[in-house]
Amino acid sequence: MYGMLMTEQEKEEIVYLLKREMDEILFDLKNEHIEHIVKRAMEERYKTLFSLFKRVAAHKDCMKYILPAGGIDRGKS
Repeated sequence: MYGMLMTEQEKEEIVYLLKREMDEILFDLKNEHIEHIVKRAMEERYKTLFSLFKRVAAHKDCMKYILPAGGIDRGKS
């Protein structure tokens, strides 16, 4: 386990970067032209980013980024 000291400004920058990356993944997960295996890898990356996000973001922000239980596009095919 690692610990880190950061200023409020640095924390907000990390929150911003994580939100931006997660938004990009969410957008790409909706793309029908991306293969299923790639989407699974993207979902794994999203889960890792979200676990980091939960450590620094407010609870209400975290609620906006929770993935649906079955993933983004499951059940559409």
